[in-house]
Amino acid sequence: MARRPLPRILSNGSAQLARSRELARTAADGATDVLHPLITITRGLRRLAAAGRRRWTETPKERRGALLFLVASVVLVVALVPYGPLLAAITLMAAAAWQGRDRSPAASDGPDESQSQRLKSLYEALVPYFSAAEDPEPLYSHGGAWDKAFPTYAFDGGGRISQLVVRYPAYFTDGEAEARARIEHLLAAKSGRGREYHFTWDEEGNQLTVGVLLPLPVDITAQRFVTTPGETVLGFTDPTRVQRTLPLIQGEKQRDVPPVVWRTGLRSTEPHLLALGQPGSGTSTLLRSIALQALQYGDVVIVDGGGTGEYACLTGRDGVLAVEAGLAGVTASLEWAATETERRLIAANQAHQAGDPPPDDTKRPLWILLDRPTAFTHLATADGRKDPQSLLQVPLRHGRPANVTVVVADQLDSLDALSEPVRQHTRARVVLGPATAEQLESVLGAPPHTTPIDELPPGRGYARLGNGPVHRLQVPATPNPYDDATPDALCEAVLDLLPPRTTPADGETIPEQDQSEGEPERVPAEGEPESAPVAPEASSESEPEATPALAKEPLQNPGPVLTKEK
Repeated sequence: MARRPLPRILSNGSAQLARSRELARTAADGATDVLHPLITITRGLRRLAAAGRRRWTETPKERRGALLFLVASVVLVVALVPYGPLLAAITLMAAAAWQGRDRSPAASDGPDESQSQRLKSLYEALVPYFSAAEDPEPLYSHGGAWDKAFPTYAFDGGGRISQLVVRYPAYFTDGEAEARARIEHLLAAKSGRGREYHFTWDEEGNQLTVGVLLPLPVDITAQRFVTTPGETVLGFTDPTRVQRTLPLIQGEKQRDVPPVVWRTGLRSTEPHLLALGQPGSGTSTLLRSIALQALQYGDVVIVDGGGTGEYACLTGRDGVLAVEAGLAGVTASLEWAATETERRLIAANQAHQAGDPPPDDTKRPLWILLDRPTAFTHLATADGRKDPQSLLQVPLRHGRPANVTVVVADQLDSLDALSEPVRQHTRARVVLGPATAEQLESVLGAPPHTTPIDELPPGRGYARLGNGPVHRLQVPATPNPYDDATPDALCEAVLDLLPPRTTPADGETIPEQDQSEGEPERVPAEGEPESAPVAPEASSESEPEATPALAKEPLQNPGPVLTKEK
């Protein structure tokens, strides 16, 4: 059967729609040109009326009568003079046209003298890098024309370059990282220090685009982010680097901000994270932010190597299994984490072999957060004990199928002190605080496309998830709420996100009971024969003395007994 052609309105509808839009735009432009004098006069009349109203308001009340009489006299004289109303109307229209003219300053065709001098000096600085003696028609030469090398440029209010397009010859080695780094360092130094620049290299067109990045917002506090289980917001970045935004409260307004989302779980390609930074750069803030998000769906074990109580607010909270700051407690917690990882793997493997879904106790995520674990390495070496980092090998290697995530935060100078499994299996990387380009490349695995600066606010840095691009990062403000120097608003924001405290901080204990409630019944341990009840003595005077003695008798079972707290 022959195919019937589509109607013309469907076959070329897009072309007709585009033509209709072009005709409408042309008609609107023509109408604007025709009505431009009327628009100008109307604007002028409105400005004259506003000026007259303002003059009448500024006139004192005792002088308004004389002013009104003067205006009425002028109107009467104009009305009696031959052709007076016509001349008055012409004068009014001329004054309105003069007042309604476009007063915006005309855009200059080129840069001023200071801007031209800045572009010329930048051009002369690039001559040694973009010139060759064998080039018959060099684009860069001493005393040459800079306008051919810089086709596009823009300046900010302070007279510094805000955007620049640099053309360079085809023989420049733009494929080498060292050659690029030299040009980027030179452009950042000549364009103005203290700002972050973004460089976009177009190898095919032999062009380099330089742009100034705006500072990331630092007033985003800790809050509930709109994420799914398995997604953790590390911070926020530039809107041009990610394809997603999150609604949140910034200050007193609600807006959408692009986040850096780290995905964990069974299908994650970067199941563990390593955060490095200088002291005071915000690595502890990042761990607190991750802990508050992880407690929504899982359990958390925290190792505090700093020993300053940065995580005291999480002690005893629902879902926080332990907050350890001593070597013995850290070793015991990490040994339990390794054993728990193995147990989850065995249980999930047995369920898979039997054709059953994994048990529920293997699906709940377990987070192991370590702040400065290298501090325990020195203590363990001094005491002749095992390095706690060696206990992370099982959770790091087999944590992804067991829903176990490890997050390590340490100082940038302690990178060499981290164990090999930690450096090998933490594919998600974060660097906070000031760092050189060499340090960023060694940690992240790739250089950032921006120039690092020396002074950064707390929580500012760079992040890279696996083999993805390098993002600028600003961690949400999640300070220690028990710190006296923390503002009240930030303390309340963190305290509102904490889970309820359901257990005592130092473990469960049996509360003392009143004498009126009687003695608690002792439960015999497993395998222990039940003791026969002892008949009470006939003397009632010895009964009050026996009750306190039985209440103070220690339990035979050394394990903790869970009871309801009074």
